[in-house]
Amino acid sequence: MPSRSNGLAAEMQAVRTLALVGASAAGKTTLAEALLYRSGTLGAPGSIERGSTVSDHDPLERRMQHSLNASVMHLTHGGTRLHFIDTPGGPDFLGQSLPALEAVETAAIVINASTGIEPMALRMMEYAASRHLTRMIIVNRIDAQGVDLAGLLAQIQATFGRECLPLNLPDAAGTRVVDCFFNRDGQSDIGVVDAAHRALVEQVVEVDAAFVDRYLNDGDVDPGELHAPLEQALREGHLIPVCFVSARSGAGVAELLDVIARLLPDPTEANPPDFLVGEGAAARPMHARPDPSAHVLAHVFKVTVDPYVGKLGIFRVHQGTLTRDSQLYIGDSRKPFKVGHLFMLQGKDHMEVPRALPGDIVAVAKVDEIQYDAVLHDAPEDDRIHLAPLDFPIPVHGLAIEPKRHGDEQRMWEILGKLVGEDPCLRVEHVAATNETVVYGLGELHLRVLLERLREVYHFEVNTRPPRIAYRETVTVPAEGHHRHKKQTGGAGQFGEVFLRVEPLARGTGFEFVDQVRGGTIPSQYIPAVEKGVREVLTQGAIAGYPVVDVRVVVYDGKHHSVDSKDIAFATAGRKAFMAAIREARAIVLEPIVQIDIAAPDQATGDVTGDLSTRRGLVTGTSNVAAGTMLIRGQVPLSELSGYQSRLNAMTSGQGRYTIALSHYEAVPPAMQQTLVGQHRVREEE
Repeated sequence: MPSRSNGLAAEMQAVRTLALVGASAAGKTTLAEALLYRSGTLGAPGSIERGSTVSDHDPLERRMQHSLNASVMHLTHGGTRLHFIDTPGGPDFLGQSLPALEAVETAAIVINASTGIEPMALRMMEYAASRHLTRMIIVNRIDAQGVDLAGLLAQIQATFGRECLPLNLPDAAGTRVVDCFFNRDGQSDIGVVDAAHRALVEQVVEVDAAFVDRYLNDGDVDPGELHAPLEQALREGHLIPVCFVSARSGAGVAELLDVIARLLPDPTEANPPDFLVGEGAAARPMHARPDPSAHVLAHVFKVTVDPYVGKLGIFRVHQGTLTRDSQLYIGDSRKPFKVGHLFMLQGKDHMEVPRALPGDIVAVAKVDEIQYDAVLHDAPEDDRIHLAPLDFPIPVHGLAIEPKRHGDEQRMWEILGKLVGEDPCLRVEHVAATNETVVYGLGELHLRVLLERLREVYHFEVNTRPPRIAYRETVTVPAEGHHRHKKQTGGAGQFGEVFLRVEPLARGTGFEFVDQVRGGTIPSQYIPAVEKGVREVLTQGAIAGYPVVDVRVVVYDGKHHSVDSKDIAFATAGRKAFMAAIREARAIVLEPIVQIDIAAPDQATGDVTGDLSTRRGLVTGTSNVAAGTMLIRGQVPLSELSGYQSRLNAMTSGQGRYTIALSHYEAVPPAMQQTLVGQHRVREEE
């Protein structure tokens, strides 16, 4: 009689995980519906237009008719349980799509046959490769009129590599597909099946010398014997399978389910996730074992907060078996929580399950301490384990907001905290220099959706305005500063004297405070007060009211009084000595420069590059990403991009789109610095 552990291992090996990623309008949500319907999970496929799909269940998604959130679903096909995630394709929502890669073995890049390879497909392919995931390409809408599928396949291979080979080929004008891995006979719309079959087999056997010899001797190898080398080729990126489907007609959907169940890796066959033990440079790699009998390790890749249901933590189990009543720790917390209910998700629906194995994607509700990126474990000694962080784009689109009703500031911060907790690409901060609450996102749509959620989900009204640009200040040459603070008020006085030196640091270094006082001229207990005074200037700015960065402050001398010296005296002396040094250190204002990627029609390239030049931008490169579409890369000051999408729409007839990420800071032009300094003086006088 088989043991329980063997039964669990077999169940785990029948699990597949997949993320549907790619550009907006590639058909990911429709494909998810088609997979659910074809597997028998749904009685009828839903429609985006009717707002009846499983994954786009948010009212805002239904109204806008495209995905805004990652949605988790599951199905069973041929004894295999498939967990899959439908992700939004807009670049503004990478905070939803990228974390999905943390939960799966395979990233399926969905490409619309009508529009070809778009920037988001390139981006997601790069991210998936950086996480060592199995990658596959699904070409959707193969039955659309006028599509050149042979040309698209050639473009895929030219863009992503010759290792992109079809597992099936479209036939009968895209109304069906022909297998070319297990089958070598017949024709297709693209060409002879045998040629595609041989290319696949040759690519797979290359990873195993024994199979190479057999192939050379026999002229072919039974594909049924190639499971181990196929999984190796997928793990190593030596093969990136291409499958053809039409999600709307259903062509190729059953075959895609078979490919997922028969050929894609299970949790034991894929590359292990990049867990780390410890922090910083001392962190060491650790591989979770997809072993149901091991202690539990799971990673929270998504958190949602519903005003009525509460917080839902969605996680992938990487190791061990999790059951109802399990005791789990969250990160380095010393207090465990009890798993009262364990759910598998089908869009908005929660289906309770008795257990979860490595590979399963499940959720727990109403555990307030759960946060995005937390590691759940059942052994206190695992408290220092975490996943290698994702390289998220930095949110730099800002919007200053304030509640419409005075006195609602605290509630606004509480709601924003919940929204930011759901999306790692949202950020909120209070800017002390301007007394503004600023929300930062990846683009105009990203922030518009946040405002819609504030109003529709939380019934909270806010006023908005453009924030001040996040300028910075720094120094360009070394200089010294000195200040003696002496105050006598009749009783005990205040006395502190500080000599310090400022030095410029490399851009992006930040701030360093160095104590070089010798002989006790400033007693050690007052050094923190000096640093406090210096940091006040760092926050408030010295010449234009913006934070000071990339500077080293060296305190090297001073004087004290045995009775009158106090922390406040040395804080004041430190602040004023620092200001005096900055006045001599040729301070400058820095502005944020962003990396900008613009996808635009070929015929608009000249207008776009010329417009960037007028915005003090620099074009760093151009490349063709699809037929008739050019990707323009460059750098431009963030201050020059106010209202840029409207200008881009005008130049490209609405077809242009762009993404930005913070690149670096550099000095503003002298005339702009004079303006910013003058504006600061006016504000101070007021």
